[in-house]
Amino acid sequence: SDPSPPACPYLDTVNRTLLDFDFEPSCSVTLQSGPHVYGCLVCGKFFRGRGPDTPAHTHSVESGHAVYVHLRRGTFHCLPDDYEVTDPSLADIGAALRPTYGRGDVEALDDNAGLARDLFGGRYLPGYVGLNNLSKTDYVNATVQALAHVRPLRDYFLLLGGPDGG
Repeated sequence: SDPSPPACPYLDTVNRTLLDFDFEPSCSVTLQSGPHVYGCLVCGKFFRGRGPDTPAHTHSVESGHAVYVHLRRGTFHCLPDDYEVTDPSLADIGAALRPTYGRGDVEALDDNAGLARDLFGGRYLPGYVGLNNLSKTDYVNATVQALAHVRPLRDYFLLLGGPDGG
């Protein structure tokens, strides 16, 4: 049988309040996007690669930040030692990175009047969250928010790529 991955002693350094996966996954040093961009779970910045001489590895050594998530695959890694981390305490981050909804979840949105909490502890009505304002995108954000309240359109996009979607 495969040996289990080593336990990561740095999980207590993860800072969920700084994590924001709504932006394009591009390296904060090289500005390159691509398949191998990692999010630092300590400071929230994105870095390319994880091997020696990559921005993620350099950031890990210089800052002492050790826990990263592969932004495309959703796997967790400990750097600079470069091993994969499997720990149930990271499940909420995986769900925030790539949220999925089943048909039952989407149908229950309109019936749910209770507020949920985000990673920051803020309360929100499930199914409707704010958008990041990226310099003069107010009108686009207002349009997207209005369209998100059209139930058939909202449901289509929430189910797209989910267990019950296409």
